[in-house]
Amino acid sequence: MNHTQQSSDRRSAGERSGAATAAPPPAAARARRRPASPQWAAWAFLAPVTLYLALFYAYPLYRNLDLSLRDYTVRSFVQGDAPFTGFENYRKVFDDPTFAPALLHTVVFTAVCLVFQYAIGLALAVFFNQHFRLSATLRALFLVPWLLPLIVSASTWSWMLNSDSGIVNATLHAFGIGPVNWLTSPSWSLASVIIANIWIGVPFNLVVLHSGLQSIPASLYEAAALDGANAWQRFWRVTFPLLRPVSAITLLLGLVYTLKVFDIIWIMTKGGPADSSTTFATWSYQLGFGNLLPAFGPGAAVGNLLVVAALVFGLVYVRAQRREALS
Repeated sequence: MNHTQQSSDRRSAGERSGAATAAPPPAAARARRRPASPQWAAWAFLAPVTLYLALFYAYPLYRNLDLSLRDYTVRSFVQGDAPFTGFENYRKVFDDPTFAPALLHTVVFTAVCLVFQYAIGLALAVFFNQHFRLSATLRALFLVPWLLPLIVSASTWSWMLNSDSGIVNATLHAFGIGPVNWLTSPSWSLASVIIANIWIGVPFNLVVLHSGLQSIPASLYEAAALDGANAWQRFWRVTFPLLRPVSAITLLLGLVYTLKVFDIIWIMTKGGPADSSTTFATWSYQLGFGNLLPAFGPGAAVGNLLVVAALVFGLVYVRAQRREALS
């Protein structure tokens, strides 16, 4: 009987041992259920961004390219049966007498705005970096032009530069200077929109450059002062070189923004008079939507020229940054 009981106990122990060997522990089971690679989680997080870029960037660029390569009319734009014309729309744009003035105005408008926005923004950033009393309050007030809607800013400048009732001409009259036709004279219209855009863009440069100045250690200025460097030498030898990466991205973003400025010019001058303030941005709108018979193809072609210009400068910036990182 004892022998029978021992045999039964051994069988029970063997069955328990086999069951323990056959059934994996819960931790091992969970490990097998998990995916072998975390790539699925990465793709899940990237999916919303990828979908957003595809819908709101890639598809509009594709449609704009398609518009520039076809002969679209109002009927064919609705029905989608526009014939393919290749680069004919681009040839029309290059042969158009408006192309050369619009290109010149775009270059002048972009270059002058960038130089003055950066110079004034840098000067203000250095000034506010001294942390004097009320510096934060005054810096916040300088953000007002940047925070206002563009239609409000452009309308305000249109009123200020009005030839008959504008405050600018009233001030000039107080100093014995005759009235200037800021918005209606071909000689002054481009300068007027440049002044307005500089005023709007300075706060952005101020904020970004001031943030860059905050990252420069104060010990460097103290060491330069002990070596006998004056204020200008400290700026030129310490501040400006260390601010170069921030300055590069500031100028790049300012370039892209200034190339596509439309609201300010259209509200103030509509590109006139006599196309004296027409840029590629306003010309593209005029071709596509400013006429009774819209030229969608040439308008899209002008818009693509702006995209290519922004892309070229962006690639130049990336190449310069990579070269600087390697050096």
